[in-house]
Amino acid sequence: MTTAPAIELKGISKSFGPVQANKDISICVMPGTIHGIIGENGAGKSTLMSILYGFYKADAGEIFIAGQKTTIPDSQAAIAAGIGMVFQHFKLVENFTVLENIVLGAEDSGLLRPSLARARRELKALADEYELNVDPDAVVQDIGVGMQQRVEILKALYRRADILILDEPTGVLTPAEADHLFRILENLKREGKTIILITHKLREIMDATDTVSVMRRGEMTATVKTADTSPAELAELMVGRKVLLQVEKAPAQVGATILDVQNLNVTDNKGVHRVKDVSFNVKAGEILGIAGVSGNGQSELLEVLGGYEKATGQILMNGTPIDLTGAKSDGRSRRARGIAHVPEDRQREGLIMDYQAWENVAFGYHHDPAFQSGMFMNHAAIKADTVEKMARFDVRPPDPRLAAKSFSGGNQQKIVLAREIERNPDLLLIGQPTRGVDIGAIEFIHQQIVALRDQGKAILLVSVELEEILALSDRIAVMFDGRMMGERMPQDTDEKELGMMMAGMTKEDAA
Repeated sequence: MTTAPAIELKGISKSFGPVQANKDISICVMPGTIHGIIGENGAGKSTLMSILYGFYKADAGEIFIAGQKTTIPDSQAAIAAGIGMVFQHFKLVENFTVLENIVLGAEDSGLLRPSLARARRELKALADEYELNVDPDAVVQDIGVGMQQRVEILKALYRRADILILDEPTGVLTPAEADHLFRILENLKREGKTIILITHKLREIMDATDTVSVMRRGEMTATVKTADTSPAELAELMVGRKVLLQVEKAPAQVGATILDVQNLNVTDNKGVHRVKDVSFNVKAGEILGIAGVSGNGQSELLEVLGGYEKATGQILMNGTPIDLTGAKSDGRSRRARGIAHVPEDRQREGLIMDYQAWENVAFGYHHDPAFQSGMFMNHAAIKADTVEKMARFDVRPPDPRLAAKSFSGGNQQKIVLAREIERNPDLLLIGQPTRGVDIGAIEFIHQQIVALRDQGKAILLVSVELEEILALSDRIAVMFDGRMMGERMPQDTDEKELGMMMAGMTKEDAA
């Protein structure tokens, strides 16, 4: 007897105005397997999963669950059909306990106490069965992101989910937490659960999945057994051309110290000590990579260096102190000192999303005499400059009049990079350079960073992606809880050691 697919989508199409996000997509996911879905930004992966989970209604097509045609008008219907979804950004009430979050929306009755008692019993059984140990009485805001993710998985299992959709599940995890997550997924698979894994990390696809489907421009281009493919083949299927997966760079030709940071301390507006007595330097012609899980002081460090956060300590730029009191601590003064900044969040800090591309290219540099015509800005000069930058950085579509919000994430990032790199800075600060960027744009961005280094510029790179840190950096520093845990040379370390340091441990601690 042939086993029916856990999920079968037939002819799914979905348009948003003139944009067709999904075009006649069909896919089969077999029960008890881990099925990966990969594709570039805007390929339609999230739209397809949102249709399956009831967030969107397809314009055409059918959904079958365990062989039965099923209508999923909303997320409650998806849950009733045995589908659970773990979102990239967790859907938890931070000041509730783990137990309260798991029960929320699935109470037995108007009386909360019996629901909590039953949930406590079931939670212990689920935790034991699937290696999902978590303190039911812990308040969510007091536990780490790895634990929060387990809570999201437990929420789905508590609601009797047989099918789990995980959207970019390792984006905020340390390597050790990611390894633990994949052990959990293996346990779930062994118990007959079906898992759909959406990720842009090819190594995770190769290590964790049984089958992988590739999407490009709203269409399903291929579904293959993972054992029968390779990262290079998957990358080519995603992008439509061969992609260089390894960063090619010559040994660094290191020069004088450009940035020297000594005993830097940052306290936020709530009185929390975010950066604690941090010291390091960056030299001309090198990339210093700073690794760490988000929220360990890297963002505040970039904000101080970029000129929009106060601090104590000392920062020397080309041997001359930078003001940290706020009196002259602004982005314009930093740019005048030869510092360019590609911020971590391009949409909130790097671009004005409703402004056109040419306006964003002038953003922060609008005082440049080349952009002035008497008392007014020379719009024609800025637009001409933008056209040149778009051509050099392969921004698509190359239309300077298009609003920033109309570009894909990768092309938005290229606009910010073009604006900052083309200013010929002595120091480039770059945070999360490829966050939310597809594999073709990642290749291009990495090439631009290495090219700037080879011109003798100093680069401070902050990334949560260890592969990126190891591939690009000439030296690596690790931050944990606002402190520097130490420095390593890429050739003398590996992801395991860096992952321990990101969790606040050294080799001696582990021993």
